[in-house]
Amino acid sequence: MATDGRILAKAKDTLEEKRRRNSERFEYRLQQAYARVPRIRAIDAEIRETMTDLVAVALGAAHVQHVEDIRLKNLDLQEQRRSELVRAGFPGDYLDDEYMCQYCNDTGFIKTEMCVCLIELYKKEQRESLSSLFKLGCETFDSFKLSYYGDAPAPDTGISPRRSMEKIFEICVEYARNFGEKSTNLFFVGPTGLGKTFLSACIARVVADSGHSVVYDVASSIFSKFEDAKFLRTSNPEEARADVRRCLECDFLILDDLGTEMTTSFTVSALFELINTRLVTGKKMIVNSNLTTDELRRRYSEQIMSRLEGEYQVLTFRGDDIRKKRNI
Repeated sequence: MATDGRILAKAKDTLEEKRRRNSERFEYRLQQAYARVPRIRAIDAEIRETMTDLVAVALGAAHVQHVEDIRLKNLDLQEQRRSELVRAGFPGDYLDDEYMCQYCNDTGFIKTEMCVCLIELYKKEQRESLSSLFKLGCETFDSFKLSYYGDAPAPDTGISPRRSMEKIFEICVEYARNFGEKSTNLFFVGPTGLGKTFLSACIARVVADSGHSVVYDVASSIFSKFEDAKFLRTSNPEEARADVRRCLECDFLILDDLGTEMTTSFTVSALFELINTRLVTGKKMIVNSNLTTDELRRRYSEQIMSRLEGEYQVLTFRGDDIRKKRNI
């Protein structure tokens, strides 16, 4: 699974801040103990000397037979320290090293692998990032209401919008729960206000919680990033290139509101690059559009539409604008 460098950097910063606060708490305890029991400071100095002696042995500057004597002296000093603490009214383990994570000792990594503590912080940062991007900020499958969709059969299909959305909802739930390398790409089409972005957000939250990197953005914003990187229209071109890489390389990309952007030869080229690159590399994607497939075909190239219709599972949303019903 790929990680989003920007989100990972935030998670690392959060871990570093937690580690700093934990260190400050330990330093506060240490100064409390030193102030009440000066003898503990002297004991700590002797303990440090034993550690220096062990290093000397390891480097060959002292005799190996002294190791056991050094070890016993260290244990005796630690016991004296505990006794002094208890005598002064502190717990015996008051000055023991207390790592927040016992697996990685608060480094965030076990060898070259991310530790579970950093993974959880990464997931938290990604959830917060997604919540700030989506329109409601609280999109979940549990809050999706099929009751907003009508029961009257559609003239062209004979199927009611509610029945159609029940099937789409089931597909989305299953897709989110089983997201992985074998997942398909999804293409949501239909008029505005029928839940395309909402269900995309629901999927994104579940996929993000499984540890995958997720990027959501509207088409106009994504294409603007491609233009910034291509034509250096920004004071920070490296950031623009990083934004493009995020769109191309993340595990799961949601391209929302395709067709609302000003369509130019460049945006068509950027869309083809985005779709084709992610297909070739096996990266998954949802494309949302309020336009019909015929309208999209007239606006974009046949190459793009052949990929959207041939390589994506097309889900057509039907019904009346549920946002109006929700407001009523």
